[in-house]
Amino acid sequence: MVLSLVNLCAREVVSDHSSSPYWLSCVPRELYRALLDAAFTHCRPLAVGELVQRWPERILTAGGSRRVGQSQCPPNRLCVQALLLAVVRGLSDKRCCLQVLDLNGLQCEDVRVEDSMGGWSLTVALCSMVLQARAAASRAHRRDGERERKRGLEAERERGAIKRDRGTVECGNTSEGKHEAVQKMECSSNQTTLPEESVKGVRRRMEILRRKTQCEVKPNTSGNNARLCEQDWEDVVVVHIRADLFVNCRSWERVRDALSQPGPIRLHCRYLRVEELSASSIATLLGLLPQQDLLGVDIRYSSLGVSGLAMLLPLLAPFPQLHSLRLHYCNLDLQRTQPGQQGALQDMCKGLSSLKKLKRLCLTALRLPGHLRLLLSSLSQPLEVLELPYLCLTSTDLAYLSCSQHASTLRELDLSENWLDDSSLPSLRRLLGQAENSLSQLSLCGCGLSDALLGALLPSLSCCRVLRSLRLALNPLSRTGLVSLARTAAGIPSLRLLLYPNPLEEYEAGLPALPSSAQLLDWPLLEEPESRQLTLRMLDEVLSSRGRSRDLLVTSDLLNYSPDLAVED
Repeated sequence: MVLSLVNLCAREVVSDHSSSPYWLSCVPRELYRALLDAAFTHCRPLAVGELVQRWPERILTAGGSRRVGQSQCPPNRLCVQALLLAVVRGLSDKRCCLQVLDLNGLQCEDVRVEDSMGGWSLTVALCSMVLQARAAASRAHRRDGERERKRGLEAERERGAIKRDRGTVECGNTSEGKHEAVQKMECSSNQTTLPEESVKGVRRRMEILRRKTQCEVKPNTSGNNARLCEQDWEDVVVVHIRADLFVNCRSWERVRDALSQPGPIRLHCRYLRVEELSASSIATLLGLLPQQDLLGVDIRYSSLGVSGLAMLLPLLAPFPQLHSLRLHYCNLDLQRTQPGQQGALQDMCKGLSSLKKLKRLCLTALRLPGHLRLLLSSLSQPLEVLELPYLCLTSTDLAYLSCSQHASTLRELDLSENWLDDSSLPSLRRLLGQAENSLSQLSLCGCGLSDALLGALLPSLSCCRVLRSLRLALNPLSRTGLVSLARTAAGIPSLRLLLYPNPLEEYEAGLPALPSSAQLLDWPLLEEPESRQLTLRMLDEVLSSRGRSRDLLVTSDLLNYSPDLAVED
């Protein structure tokens, strides 16, 4: 990427922190963005903090949406921490105009990127910042209240002194006459009683006010008073932060406190990822989130069961923009019949039907054989992304899916680790025929596709005109079947990624004739490099003959391939 003159100058300016007092006082607001980008790119946390503390605009975007198409690495952890601290300092800095901080997509879950900040760490840091700002605002609020109370007491003392002085002056100015003694006596009595009555009046008013306040507060301690207090704090919200949150059992209490206690900084969640939390904790969390911002929910490794999920789904209905629901390993095992299971399943389907804008549905390892029609038919509109790995799908499930309203609108389909055989193949071919104009990503990893099954499926695959990613790892194919797959893949002009399985000839002896995906994953490969090189030569010949050597990535590496190739232009 060629840097512009502005970017080159910004890099030089932020590189020397000792000069920041000079250029910060005169830099125009139009250059703040370039300077901040340079500080992030070259890891200058001190410059990041000083720029954000004086940010001259209402909105600051520092998340993934800012880096799309720029080939930039995720921000360094120190720079992110400096940014968050600067936001808190900016609350008391009159030069800071920041009102909205967009951190969506800022987290980096790739462990290969050093010194980056993952979703969990970013969530904890954000919540700590919110609580810190809340504590600082509370201290300032108490100081202001104490100052006002002292001013009120001083004013009351001054008014009492003025009244005493007026009484003395009035008594001294009375005319002489035959009632002079009586008036002096009355004046003398007024002079002794007026100050006391004045003091009693002040104390009485303060006591009445205090008791009246207590009487109003006590009946409403749990309800109205809390709402009134929250409304008071609503007026002092200074900065709104939009971010993706990652919550588990270790960070749950901190996230709950940050969301439930109002203050000068308010969190807004775009995508919520939850791990290892109970259904009641997730329900509490959903009740604290602002409803207008949530786009997706991802629940993982939480033992919900059918009843727990049926309880949670209606709580998602109030979120009007929610379009993504992902459930991974949530212990929904319908292979074993349990009391009340059918009623809970009906409640779960009713909850799904309340999600009016749902476009993405992921059900990983939920073990729901024969129930796909019941689940998907409850949705009010067709899905665009459907992920069903490890779902124990039956031929009946695939037959329904191929004829459902979702078939012709699917952009991404994942059927990995669902065993396919001759009975399910016609339904799968019909499904691919329905989705040939929309399907861009297809995953059939670990589906038991042999050479014969794949050969019957290849004509349907070749008709998918917009397919960009095809993943077929951990299927028992020979080199002959792999070459046929490569020819078909090279004939799809839109395809950019092919994840293929290691052929059976590359495994050590003793492998079963039709091994499972688990056996293929654990079985050792041959140590001789000649076998691997032979496979690569055969694939390269196929790609070269079709002119696809440069624009089609063909790999068998499950761990290091880039799924982003499927969405890049």
